[in-house]
Order: sequence, then C-alpha cells, then structure tokens
Amino acid sequence: MDNDLKSFLLSFLIFHLNLAYSSIEEEQRPEVIQRCYWPLLNLIEDLQIPAGVEATVCTLESIAAIDYKWIKKLIELVNQDLIEFVGSGYAQIIGPLVPAGVNEANLYLGNKGYEQLLGIRPKTALINEQAYSSGLIEIYKNVGYEAIIMEWNNPAHAHPEWQDELQYYPQYALGSNGCKLPVIWNNSVAFQKFQRYAHGDMELEEYLDYLSQQFNRDGGMFSLYGNDVEIFDFRPGRYQTEAALSEESEWQRIRRLFELLKNDERIKIVKPGEVLSLLDKAPAGNILSLESAEQPVPVKKQAKYNITRWAVTGRDDIGSNTRCWRIYEQLQSSKETSEEEWKELCYLWSSDFRTHITEKRWKNYLKRLSQFEDNMNEKYGMQNEKLLWAGKSTGESELFEVRRQGRCQIIKTGQCNLWLDCKRGLAINRFWGGVTDGTFLCGTLPHGFFEDISLDSDWYSGHSIIECLGKPKITDLNPVHDLDIKYGKDNIIISAVVDTAEGTVYKSVRASSSVPEIAIHYRFIWNLLPPATFRCAHITINPEAFTRHSLYYATHNGGRYPEIFPLTGRSVDLGAPVSFLVSSSGCLGMTEGWMEIGDSARALQIEVDKTEAALVGLLSYQEIKDKYFLRVAFSAGEWDETRKNNQLDLEPLEFTVRIRVIEQQFG
Repeated sequence: MDNDLKSFLLSFLIFHLNLAYSSIEEEQRPEVIQRCYWPLLNLIEDLQIPAGVEATVCTLESIAAIDYKWIKKLIELVNQDLIEFVGSGYAQIIGPLVPAGVNEANLYLGNKGYEQLLGIRPKTALINEQAYSSGLIEIYKNVGYEAIIMEWNNPAHAHPEWQDELQYYPQYALGSNGCKLPVIWNNSVAFQKFQRYAHGDMELEEYLDYLSQQFNRDGGMFSLYGNDVEIFDFRPGRYQTEAALSEESEWQRIRRLFELLKNDERIKIVKPGEVLSLLDKAPAGNILSLESAEQPVPVKKQAKYNITRWAVTGRDDIGSNTRCWRIYEQLQSSKETSEEEWKELCYLWSSDFRTHITEKRWKNYLKRLSQFEDNMNEKYGMQNEKLLWAGKSTGESELFEVRRQGRCQIIKTGQCNLWLDCKRGLAINRFWGGVTDGTFLCGTLPHGFFEDISLDSDWYSGHSIIECLGKPKITDLNPVHDLDIKYGKDNIIISAVVDTAEGTVYKSVRASSSVPEIAIHYRFIWNLLPPATFRCAHITINPEAFTRHSLYYATHNGGRYPEIFPLTGRSVDLGAPVSFLVSSSGCLGMTEGWMEIGDSARALQIEVDKTEAALVGLLSYQEIKDKYFLRVAFSAGEWDETRKNNQLDLEPLEFTVRIRVIEQQFG
C-alpha cells in the first residue's frame, strides 16, 4: 500500500452471501441472485469500490447451478482486484459446536472447492456467524488462512480492560494451543446502522452523522459493513418485524451512499485484507484472548444471538445434532471414507437447518439426513449401541459395602464413596473419589449453607429440571420406587423409577471399584418432549473441596486443544436468561465430550456421549464472602425465537453423564 495512505481511515466492506438462508425456500433462490447478488457485483463494478465478498462453497455451487454468469463476473472482478474473496468453508458450520475433525474437513473442502470454482484460495476467513472459540485458531491456521474476521463488540464487552482504540487496528487472536492469527474487526453496531439506512429506517443525514463520529480519526481502520446481502431489496421472511420493501430500491440508496463516500477525503475504501498493513502501527498487533470465562464462545450482535440457538433450540437441534454426531463417529472409525461423505456431513451440520428453517425445507432436510444415515449404516454398520446398564449377578459382593442410612443409600467401593438420596430421585448427596481428605467433592449443599439470600436454597446434584412457559417446574426430585441393586465384575449399579408430571424417569447410578468414577444414566419415558428448558445432571461442587485461588474450568469448543478458563474473581452464569423469550446466555460446546472443573490439586472430569444426546454444558460461578457457588449442568433444550411450539413424538431421551476424579491435574 502507498505510504501516502497512512493518514486515511481505511474503511472496508464484507458482504456475506448465503443462499441456504434458513427462511428462504429453494425456489426463491433465482430471485435472490437477481435481486441481491447481481446488484452487489454491479455496484462494485460501476463505482469501482473494492469490497470483500464471502460465501461458502455450498452457496457458490448453488449459484453456479442457477446462473453461472454470476460466478464468471465474480471471478472477473476478483481478477480486476476489485473484490477480495473471503473464505468460510464448504458449509456454514458453527465451529464451536462441532468436533475438530469436522471443522478441519469443512475448511479443507472449502479451500478445495474455492480453487475448483474460482481458481483462488482465500487468505482471509470470516468466522461463521461470528461464533468464535480459541480452539478454532489452530485449525484456520493449519489450512492456510492468514487472518480471520471477527466481531469486536462482544469480545470487547467481556474484556473491559481493552482500550477502545484497539478496535481501529488489527490485533492477534490467541489460540488455545498458543498459536495466533491476525484478527480484522467487524462491528455489529456499524453493520446494523448500515442496514437501517438501506431499509429506510435511518435517513442519509443521520447515518452520515454516525459515520462522521468514526471517520474523524487520523489513521486506523473501520468496518462499514460485514453481514448479509439477502436482506437488500428482498425479504427472507424470517421475522414479523422485517421492514417492508419501499418503492425506492435499497440498492439505489446504498449506491447513493457510496457515491458520497468515494469523495470523502477522511477515508480510503480498501479490501479487508489490506488493513493488515496496519499491524506494525501502534496500537495494533496486541495478542488478545477474545474469549473469557463469562463468554467462552462470543457470537455477533445482541445477547439473544448466543451459541445455544444452533445447539438446543430450533425445530429439533438436539435431535439433528445427535444424528450428525453419530455419522461423524462412523466416519472417524472407518479407514476408507470419501470426500463426498464428509461434504454431506458438513452440509447436514449447516447452521441454517437449526434456526428459522421453513417447514418445507425442514421436511426435505430430515429426508436427506435419514437417507445419509441409511447409506452410512449400510456401509459402516450401526453405531451408538446402547450401554447395557445391568450387572452380571444380583448377589452381594465383597468388593462393595452397601447399606441404607435414613433417606440415603450408601455405596462404598475401593475407589468411590457415594450417598444417594432416595427421597430426592437418587440425587447425589455426597460423592468422594480417589485420594480423599474426607471432604466430599460434589453433592448437595443444604439450605442455609451460603449466607446470601440469593442462594438460600437446597442445591442438589444429579437431577433434572424442566421448565415450560406458564407451567409449574418439573423435576425428578421425587421419592424413588422399585429400587434395584446389581453387582458387576468391578462396579455396582443402583436403579430406580421416578414418577414426574410428564411421565416416568428411569435412573441408574453406577459406581466403579477400579477407578474413581461414577456414572448416571437417564431414560425419560415420555410420550412428548415438551417445548421447555430441559436441563439435566446438575452437579454442585463443594467449595470446601477445591481451592478458590486456582479454580478453573476447561473444555473443547471445536478445536483439538482444550480451552482453560480461570474462575477466581469472575462471575459466570451461562444459563442465565437473556429475556423472557431467550432462556440462556450461552453454553459450552464440549466437542470432545467433556468439561473439567478443578484446582491445582485435583479435578472432576464430567463426560457425556454426544452420540447418545448432543447435550451442551452450562456453568454458574459466584463468589460469596470466603466461599463460592459453582455448579454445572447439561442442556437438552432452551427457548429462543427459533424454538417451535409443536410437540413431536420422540424416542425416549436417553443419555449418560460420567464423573471422574483426576488427581494432580496441575503441579
């Protein structure tokens, strides 16, 4: 870049193209190309305005099948150096919710597809839906990306120590394994202002006043736009609150804006990658952790757009994600897989099938998913065989001490000491494991344990809570019946039946004699899974068992390496509602199937099997005087505006949660 540009504010645009947009029917795609995609290219060419254009390979393939001339024009403008093509992958996948192997395949297949369709390999990647985790950095870097584009607003909100000036310069995002990549900042306030102007909700003068506040700078960068294209001169029908189309073309309004901006001496409009020339200018180049304990997975825009919207809401996110996990395990366990199979899995894991998908497209999706499952089962054999929760004998064993003490069933093995509350649905009253000083690790903290009225309750472990809008709370904290004890070779299983208002819950708890581990198996025999928040296997940590000054949690959110979050001095509540309509503030992807809670001496590793049910993790942490409240849970369902009220017949919801004690996790 010429040296005489140093005093300009470098402004850039990123137009996100997604022909798989959830609420757009397939037969509308030619109209989207005509009304949205062609005007974009015409605008760039006519005004000679450089811009970034991003699309998945799936979108490019769909465009090519409908109107290959558009692809040819895109290539032409790339070759003319007017467009920087920005990559994102084969399909629009939410990286923090899928295993690292799928993220790697998606980016690899994406780069291969870009080369085949466009003859290029992009150097800059737009993080899909701006859903970020530090574990993704290594994957983007390994496939050849030299920079990522990520929203500034949410990471900055979670990091009040950051100076505001950092948003005007590229920085480095720190990965969970210590690697780093330059990050170019998108800005959700800026792109929403742009949309309001284009839609006529903001007059040109008002919008220019906003831009002037950003442009009156000596150097730096600013993102003018970084979001959807399908919303200009077209309405996807996603929200009832969508602005009506006016007689004036929105692309004409955008054109009028850029005619003015081209002559604004305060700015220079450049392609997104060009702002990396600022990396050696202060205050650029700082190495930042974009994530935090309070916000492990930042996502664009307001808090209602958090990661749970693709995990456990929608029409049946928990079901479709579980089925994708089973296909993934089949591909992983096979030595001979094809690129077409990995492409299909990436497609089926696309984000747009998990939010505002139309009824017609949803039925087509389920049909395609079922067909692929049948093909995989025929080729690789059935996966996800149910765990047999039955001992080999019903007689007593010298390996175990089993006795009843009041309301509690007490089980002692060589590695575990477990008290189960029979009046509270086999809730864990106390659990010790491994080397112990006599302090239980997790269990029930009784009413009055915390000298704080906000925590003045009984805090149980190993139970489920289901909350339907406008209905009483449902739990499995009811007295058990049909208690059964079976002895295996090296474990003991306590099983019982718990009746609830929605149906029967079969619950089994297994304690090992060879390792410090217990497991809880749930089977919900309900005719209908109600539209509700469905939070399972709450685990309440005993604050007397883990030292506060070294307390942490760790998990994987789409990467190969674990992400570690210190908790001291923090206040975390991922399960806190955002509003009456949005029940959760975020979650943990747990893409290797576990989360860990511990200190420098020991930890609890809590595991789930994603092929049984693709549960996601929730965590709450609060410091109270010399104590702390720390609790985790697993969500099978949350509320947001994508959740459908229709109640569907389901096979029983069935899953297992394992709790293992790990000694000397850190020295």
